[in-house]
Amino acid sequence: MDAIKTDAPVQKEKVGHFGVLTLNRPASLNALDLDMVRLFSEALEAWAKDSSVVAVVVKGAGRPGKAPAFCAGGDIRFQRNSALANDPVLGTFFDEEYRLNHLIHCYPKPYIALMDGIVMGGGMGLSQRASLRIVTESSTLAMPETKIGLFPDVGGGWFLSRCPGRIGEYLAITGQSVNAADAIMCGLADIQVPSDKLVELTSAFTRLEDASAIDRAARAAAIEAGPSKLGSLQSEIDEHFAHANMLGIVASLSRDCRPFARETLAAIGQNSPLMMSVALEQLRRARSLTFSDELRTERALIHNSFHMRPGVAAEPVEGIRALVVDKDRNPRWNPQRLEDVTGEAVQEYFKSPWTASTHPLAQLVG
Repeated sequence: MDAIKTDAPVQKEKVGHFGVLTLNRPASLNALDLDMVRLFSEALEAWAKDSSVVAVVVKGAGRPGKAPAFCAGGDIRFQRNSALANDPVLGTFFDEEYRLNHLIHCYPKPYIALMDGIVMGGGMGLSQRASLRIVTESSTLAMPETKIGLFPDVGGGWFLSRCPGRIGEYLAITGQSVNAADAIMCGLADIQVPSDKLVELTSAFTRLEDASAIDRAARAAAIEAGPSKLGSLQSEIDEHFAHANMLGIVASLSRDCRPFARETLAAIGQNSPLMMSVALEQLRRARSLTFSDELRTERALIHNSFHMRPGVAAEPVEGIRALVVDKDRNPRWNPQRLEDVTGEAVQEYFKSPWTASTHPLAQLVG
């Protein structure tokens, strides 16, 4: 068994024929920083070449007596501070995080994500391209980026656009969370296992000598996920979120007096009008893109989100301020109204600052 550094932000352990990675910043809900991305990537790359490792299990460290978290996303305070300082480490972080997302997408061995508790943003990037995605009764999945002036990145455009009907548009624009049953229904998870059985299941995995019995072991521990509320709303979601632009979506919701439309309008009213429009365009484009091309698109989008209007004028800098710095939850979006978001402004975000050959993710394939 490999030795574990208990204070390392990503714990790497080899148990039997399995590699086990534990995200280990529980006080920060295992939010990702650059060191964690690098440690995670190094471990996966080493185990990909190690013939004695047949599969990898990924999980999040918990806090005794606290709700669990797999990974609550990226370290957004770091992102804001780096943007304000014009520190190039911000670009380095996204380059390396997106390469990690691609490494998981192409990983040559079974990769099992134990998505217990909060799974948001960067946590979705670490789990959505897993070969087996396990959720529990405590799982809460979301891509809430439009709430902080961003868009669903880490491959979010790719996996949300492949949800049934227009559920992907709904989740991207509103940033709403889903539970285990909803996640399975819309293709963001595979099976549900009771959270108190995860330790036992991980132990069962690590006793296996090859990968052929992984699915059987997982299915033996799985339980019925129960009814999906999201599934019961599918027709309403499709009706409203199939419109060509955000103004059409809002107009459609405004004509509907049912509870879902009222609640959705309230959620939309808190988010960045500009970035909801960008996210909608992103998902519509992503349906026809490969995973690699979607990551390249997102890398241009993230660059433009922080640099097109630099410093405090950047939409995510303001959104993060309102959510986690001043905590006034009163972001001064620019523009404030959907009616003032032009199609030209949205398209500007999709213009890459790099050529195809100089793009930092140019080498990604598949």
